[in-house]
Amino acid sequence: MPMLKVEGAGVFYSVAGDGIPIIFIHPPLLTSANFTYQMKELSSTFKVITFDIRGHGRSRYSKQAITYSLIVDDIRHLLDHLGIKKAFICGYSTGGSIVCEFMLTHSDRALGGIIISGMSEASDMYLRKKISLAKNLSNPKSLSILASAIAWGNADNQEIFKLMYSEAVKGDPRNIKQYYHYSLHYNCTNLLGKINLPILLVYGTKDKSFHQYAQLLHEKLPRNQLKFLEKERHQIPTKAARELNQLITQFLIQGDKRQNY
Repeated sequence: MPMLKVEGAGVFYSVAGDGIPIIFIHPPLLTSANFTYQMKELSSTFKVITFDIRGHGRSRYSKQAITYSLIVDDIRHLLDHLGIKKAFICGYSTGGSIVCEFMLTHSDRALGGIIISGMSEASDMYLRKKISLAKNLSNPKSLSILASAIAWGNADNQEIFKLMYSEAVKGDPRNIKQYYHYSLHYNCTNLLGKINLPILLVYGTKDKSFHQYAQLLHEKLPRNQLKFLEKERHQIPTKAARELNQLITQFLIQGDKRQNY
């Protein structure tokens, strides 16, 4: 089991394929299992890297509180460990916020970004209540219930549900709670204009509560493409994997014409 040793913890990671590197970032409680379909399909063309954030899944408990800057530093260390100078950074849901943070602090290590059902801030009451509820349920007594609900909501079949659930309950409630907590308070909207890298934005037409975040990112980011997937909701990596993977492939190939890896 590949494990990257970082200060105060260990980060589990997986690598498959060769070519343009792309690293995926999962939201709280979920793990790299969220990107099973991306790992299987995209690795035939690209170098696909997934990892479990500290205290999530197979990664070890972190004595340092989980913050976006800590996750970004771990991504940078992972790229160094793999000998990768630059990569595309892809984040799902709150992972999209971490894409923004990476672009703002380590733009020299990024080829571009992909934000799936993501945001630069959690400002509407509906989303804040959902994150707050999940944060409160991130304790030893309730974690399995929360993991079951979230895994079920993201799974497109029973096999994927079992995989996502079994990996999620391996996490440490303390670090999971910290990730939720930081997601409530992060806001980089006023800094988005400083991100001068190509960004792909992907949202579902039925994920209406996130359309405001899609438009906000589309308006503020200097170089971006906004794509909506018809009849899809929030859980795009698993429930619209084929369409997402096609968009990612097109986006990366466009970048391949301009970049040196």
